[in-house]
Amino acid sequence: MQEELIAGKHSVMEALRSGRTINKIWIADQAQKHLTQPIIAEAKKAGIVVQNVDKRKLDQMAEGIQHQGVVAQVAAYAYVEVDDILNRANERGEKPFLLILDEIEDPHNLGSMLRTADCTGVHGVIIPKRRSVGLTATVSKISAGAVEYVPVARVTNLAQTIEELKERGVWIVGTDVTAEQEIYDANIFDSPVAIVIGNENKGMGRLIRESCDVLLKLPMSGQINSLNASVAAGIFMYEVVRRRRD
Repeated sequence: MQEELIAGKHSVMEALRSGRTINKIWIADQAQKHLTQPIIAEAKKAGIVVQNVDKRKLDQMAEGIQHQGVVAQVAAYAYVEVDDILNRANERGEKPFLLILDEIEDPHNLGSMLRTADCTGVHGVIIPKRRSVGLTATVSKISAGAVEYVPVARVTNLAQTIEELKERGVWIVGTDVTAEQEIYDANIFDSPVAIVIGNENKGMGRLIRESCDVLLKLPMSGQINSLNASVAAGIFMYEVVRRRRD
């Protein structure tokens, strides 16, 4: 099985708690004991090898990631099928609530969206296999462990997946700054729904845009005409939560 590294105390702790397969944990000699003690205790319970090393070794292993003195070697993330996501909603007796990401390239955006998806009860996230960031160590770190709890499906053909979701009664809501209708005027969020967030620079691809049942925009009053993709996604996710509570 393929292996990869995750870094940071939250990411490693959530991986331990969720029962993810962890092969080994490295902790920096200089790491603060009150931060690492709970990780060491959990690892001991699970029979996972913990090794103390010099911080510089971790800097090399998790290059470019704020590791906080903790790095773990884990089995690669298992992606799910779209059916698994719909079954999850069904098992909870809830209307499906999905997030579809059309070529999101920045791991920080994906990590932030997964974190908000976990907070708002999204049943799962769908990403394309090509031209899209996957579940990397950086994504895990930014998501603060949410990556362990939010199922992610990786599909070959996003447009085809959208058509299949529509056939199964899921409404596809595209987010687009040029849309006529604003988010607060829509009355679709009570239905089974999938929110589509487009690429950070280009927005949604033409084919994906045309596949949407409805296009919605956020009201804008500032000088800058667009929001960061993960911020926009967060507003849409929380609007679904708000509407479903009324």
